[in-house]
Amino acid sequence: MNVMVKTTRTTRMRTTGGPCSCRNRSNGLGVSVSHRPMHRSVVHRTSQQQVHGQGHGLVLARAGAAAGGPSPLDARDEESRTKQQGRQAGKAKAVQLEDELQFASSASTSPLSTSQPLDMQKNVLGVILGGGAGTRLYPLTKKRAKPAVPLGANYRLIDIPVSNCINSGINKMYCLTQFNSASLNRHMSQAYNSIVGGGPAGRGGFVEVLAAQQSPTNPEWFQGTADAVRQYLWLFQAAERDGIENYLILSGDHLYRMDYSDFVTKHVESGADITVSALPCDEKRASAFGLMKIDDTGRIFEFAEKPQGDALKAMMVDTTVLGLDDARAKEMPFIASMGIYVFKTSAMIDLLTKHFPEANDFGSEVIPGANAIGMNIQAFLFDGYWEDIGTIEAFYKSNLALCESGDKLKFSFYDHEFPIYTMSRFLPPSKMVDCEVKDSVIGDGCVIRHGSRVSNSVIGLRSLIGSNCVIEDALIMGSDYYETMEECELLPGCMPIGLGNGTVVRKCIIDKNARIGHNCQIINKDNVQEAMKEEEGYIIKDGIVVIIKDSIIPDGTII
Repeated sequence: MNVMVKTTRTTRMRTTGGPCSCRNRSNGLGVSVSHRPMHRSVVHRTSQQQVHGQGHGLVLARAGAAAGGPSPLDARDEESRTKQQGRQAGKAKAVQLEDELQFASSASTSPLSTSQPLDMQKNVLGVILGGGAGTRLYPLTKKRAKPAVPLGANYRLIDIPVSNCINSGINKMYCLTQFNSASLNRHMSQAYNSIVGGGPAGRGGFVEVLAAQQSPTNPEWFQGTADAVRQYLWLFQAAERDGIENYLILSGDHLYRMDYSDFVTKHVESGADITVSALPCDEKRASAFGLMKIDDTGRIFEFAEKPQGDALKAMMVDTTVLGLDDARAKEMPFIASMGIYVFKTSAMIDLLTKHFPEANDFGSEVIPGANAIGMNIQAFLFDGYWEDIGTIEAFYKSNLALCESGDKLKFSFYDHEFPIYTMSRFLPPSKMVDCEVKDSVIGDGCVIRHGSRVSNSVIGLRSLIGSNCVIEDALIMGSDYYETMEECELLPGCMPIGLGNGTVVRKCIIDKNARIGHNCQIINKDNVQEAMKEEEGYIIKDGIVVIIKDSIIPDGTII
């Protein structure tokens, strides 16, 4: 099991989870048993009738035997009694069959109730959209798919939606991607299938990567989120034979913790064709999102993409309809789409194949189009921490926010009831030798040598930090492997993976397997906001220096 060490001031940590409380979480194994009392009552009535008939014959037989003479029942009476018993038994069986048929009919048409919890493992298929080339996160996506980007010292982005699914009882998931999927495929095959597949609780679960492919009917690569799902719709439809009734569409670059069982149950109970997860927000944040308007039943009837000015004010809604209290509803009168949807399977098929066969995107084309043709689209309120980490700046800030404590901590991996799963790597504990570490997160298998100072930073797996280094406000992703001296000597100058002695790094991201020499300074000395220096092993985005994966930074370099 992976262990992540977080060093901080002596402050008790508190995890936050928004409205998706762990107390009422479904484990996905609920099975309705409401038919059994009815079934038992029918059997009981049948057995009473049969025993009564047999008992009557037994009493007469005993009476005849006690009199010492022949039985008072002659052959004709005996035959009549036998026929009557047969008719009674036949009627009882008919009553039993009729009751069972009535139950089956009512069960197939009646809405979901609290006595019939939704079976998430049987009814829901998770579809995680891995995104395109990941240009907003470049160069972190130069050699890997976006969902495979490391996160929080021990994890990867894909661990968030997959863990939310597992914790919500969903054990069937696909991840769609078309760029650099090798490391993602390796991670997913090793991390989750032992959890979701096989065994009496697994029920045939799986977590698989579906890469874009060309075929005679689809000669193009994925053109967008909706097109990606359309190209694999033939595979998803095959899951319907196993009872899948709803598609849960997720994004692979969000940081949040959510119980999807509440989301899907609300979707089923409302009878919606589509349900959109909605985030309440104030006016300051609202203009950065796609906004929605709802009626007093929570039904969405209008969409606006990043409105400004009067158009923004026109999108204000009464968020108490979705469950916010009056005070918070006044603070947050807008609802933004989180890019998380539940589709009824029949609605998804009709929309992608009949109504909008050329549409490429869910958020801007398919869902507004579904509203235009009169489909029932509902909003589901998520009032917890959620962050889109699809840009370098957002990714950097979200990682460093994990170093906070107390009330400042918005998201934490420390939740034993709702854990974040990842691949087991069987690494040794981290070792810190005569160094100072403050308000930081240290991953597994790291070595920090004497005299080094680390503050407000995330240090990833297998990181090797030399002596007398200074690391401040930095995200160091670590290494994919340990290296022997013999392997290091094969490289010019034998520069080992990690940070050399006396190196200073501030406000930067150092990708995996980078080799930073002795006495380097990665501090954005000239406060450059944007620079493309790939040939030198780094780029600068939003004022953040990003050292590219596998780069070599020579001794004494100043950036």
